[in-house]
Amino acid sequence: MGNRADDAGTDVTIYRKALSDTVHADTPTGAPEHLLDLLDRLGFERQTLPTPGPVYVWHEAPAHLSEDAKKQLATHAVPWLHKAGYVVQIDNDVWDIAAYTNAATAMRNQSAPAPPPAVAAAPTSARPAGACRR
Repeated sequence: MGNRADDAGTDVTIYRKALSDTVHADTPTGAPEHLLDLLDRLGFERQTLPTPGPVYVWHEAPAHLSEDAKKQLATHAVPWLHKAGYVVQIDNDVWDIAAYTNAATAMRNQSAPAPPPAVAAAPTSARPAGACRR
């Protein structure tokens, strides 16, 4: 059982799950912990599904966020992931050019990644915590 990052050959594939408002950030099977931690720090929530074989890991934008905030979170992550050397694919329906511009500006002005302000200010859930577009 693969995922979109495995299928696309990317380090991270960000997309909206079909017929839902869930925004996923898939990483390849066996992704390094550094990448998973970076997605955590950028505001995505880590999900896991243990199986008799591998443990499947993916990230989602927090469910309590508005649709616009989920798009901002997804797009905001792209320059930070690029800076860390990862290949990212993000679908057009979760792309927000203003969020990308803001994140790129913030990245130049600080050394540690953080979620966008609208996401960071939102209440947290009970859970622990080259871009190509299609």
